[in-house]
Amino acid sequence: MANSLMWICFSPITNITTAYFNISGMQVNWLSLVYLIASIPCGFTASWLIDTLGLRISIILAAWLNVIGALLRSLTTYTFIPSDMKYPVLLTGQLIAACAQPFIMFCPTKLAAVWFPGSQRATANTIASMANPLGILLANIMSPKIVQTKADMPLMLWVCTGLSGLGAIIATFGVCSSGPPTPPSASAAEVSEPFFSGLKKLLKVKSYWLLWTVFGAGLAIFSANTTFIEQILCPRDYQNSFSGLCGALMIAIGAVGGAVAGLFVDKTKLFEEVIKMSLGLATLFGIFFTLISRLRGHPILTAISISGFGFFGFAIYPISMELAVEITYPVAEATSSGFLFISGQIQGVIYMLAAQYLAQPLPANEVILPNGCRTNGTSGNDISQDWTVPNLFFNALAALGTVILILFFHPNYRRMRAEDVAKAESILNYDSTDSSHSGASNRTPPMS
Repeated sequence: MANSLMWICFSPITNITTAYFNISGMQVNWLSLVYLIASIPCGFTASWLIDTLGLRISIILAAWLNVIGALLRSLTTYTFIPSDMKYPVLLTGQLIAACAQPFIMFCPTKLAAVWFPGSQRATANTIASMANPLGILLANIMSPKIVQTKADMPLMLWVCTGLSGLGAIIATFGVCSSGPPTPPSASAAEVSEPFFSGLKKLLKVKSYWLLWTVFGAGLAIFSANTTFIEQILCPRDYQNSFSGLCGALMIAIGAVGGAVAGLFVDKTKLFEEVIKMSLGLATLFGIFFTLISRLRGHPILTAISISGFGFFGFAIYPISMELAVEITYPVAEATSSGFLFISGQIQGVIYMLAAQYLAQPLPANEVILPNGCRTNGTSGNDISQDWTVPNLFFNALAALGTVILILFFHPNYRRMRAEDVAKAESILNYDSTDSSHSGASNRTPPMS
C-alpha cells in the first residue's frame, strides 16, 4: 500500500508539485511513468525470485527498497540539496521505490495458490491485490488534504516515509514463512515448472497471449486515468479536492467490484464470462467519463462515470491474474501473472507518453474561463490542456480490446482440470485400498 501511495501521491496535486519543485507538468507525469518503466526489467527478476526463493524474501526486499526510495524523496525537503538537484534526487527516489513494485505486485496469485484451496483462490487473490488500489485511494484523499500550498509538500513526503518504514518493520518481523506446512490443494502440492521452462510453455499458449495483450491495454488505461485525472478535470474548473475525490471513488468502488467479482468467480468458476462482461461495461463507463469530463458544472455525473469505470475496471485485474494461472498450469504462478503485469507496464509507458502529446491547448473561448489548475498560488499554465483526444484514444483501445476478447478468447482451464483428475485418482485409490482391506478381513482363516 505504501508503495502505490508513493507512486500516485503527486498526481492529484500536479499544479502544486510543479510550483514546489519548479518543474513542468510532464516532469510530474514522469514521477508516475518511472514506476511503469522500472517494473519492466525488474518484473523478470521478481517472477524468478518469487517462484524460486518464495514469497517471504520478495516481500521483505520490496519493503526495504520502498524505504530507501522514500528517504531519498524526503531529502529534497532540506536546503543542503541545491534547487536544481531536487528533482533528480526526487526522481531517483521514485525509481528505487518503483523497482520494489513488481516484488510485491506479483505476490497475490502465488499467495492464493500456495495458501488457499481452489474454492477460495479468486477471493484471496482479490483481497491481496487490494493493497495497491488502497494505496492509490489513500494518495487521492491524503495528498489534496495535506498539500494545500507549497509549504505543505515536506509533510506529505515524510508521511509517505513513515508509512514505508512501518511496512518494512511489519514485513521483516511479521512474514515468517513462504508457505503453509500442508498444501491446501492438489496443485499447490505439485512442483511448479522451473522459470525458463515455464517461459517456453507460455509461448505455446495462444489464449494466454491474447489475454496478455488485452489485459495489458486495460491496465495501462487504468494507470493513465489514475495519473492524469487531475489534469483532465482541472481545466473545467474542478479543484484538486474534487479530482482527488474522483480518484478515490474510482478505487474504492473498484475495490467493491473486485470483491464481488472474486466471490462470484469462486462460486461459479465463470472466469471468461466475468472478464468479458466487466471489460465491456468498463469501456462504456470510460466513454461516459470522456463525454462528461468535457463539460463544466457536472460533478455528480463525473463522479458516477468514474465510479462505474472503477467498479468494472478493477474487477478485471484479480480475475485476469487468476485466469492466467488457470490457462498456463503448471507454469509457476508469479511467472504467468507477472508477465500480465509487465504487459500493462509496457503498454502504459507507450500510451501515457502518447497521451501527453495528443493533449491539445484549451480552446480560445475556455482559456478566459475559471480554471481549477490555477489555484493555491500556481499559474497552472503548463497543465491547462484539453484531454479529450487522449481520452478518445483510450476509449478506442478499450473498445478494440473488448471486441477481440469477446470474439477470440476461449480459454482452457488447465489447473481446474488437473485438480479434478487428481481428486478422481485419489477417490479411486481410496476405494481400491478400502476394497482390498475389506476382502482381506472377510477371508476365512485356514483350519489348523
